Amino acid sequence: MSQEILYTVPQLSKELAITERTIRFYESKNLIKPKRVGSTRIFNYKDRARLLIILRAKKLGFSLKEIKTYLDLYEVEPSQKIQSKNALKAISHRLFQLEDQKKEINIIIKELKSLKKDIVKTLEHS
Repeated sequence: MSQEILYTVPQLSKELAITERTIRFYESKNLIKPKRVGSTRIFNYKDRARLLIILRAKKLGFSLKEIKTYLDLYEVEPSQKIQSKNALKAISHRLFQLEDQKKEINIIIKELKSLKKDIVKTLEHS
């Protein structure tokens, strides 16, 4: 019989290199729902996986509301297509935003490289 790995807030905080306060914040927003033993929060591998998804989604610029919508997909029956469609819509929208930002960043990089080249030329000829 395999034993499930369990984590406390300090253990999870250390493993994921985030603050304990961050974990409690995500819990307060109902993004993660650990079990409690007395006053101690106990997280299982699913809670850890959800937290990793939250952290990754935050890095990608998703709002907490969008993340909650996405995470809620794991809690519903596969036959509930409305939530899946809403998540797909949010993901598609975020992809569009990121592609747009990528284009803008590439333009700025190109302009900065050109400016750098001009400055180097000016310095070499002075």
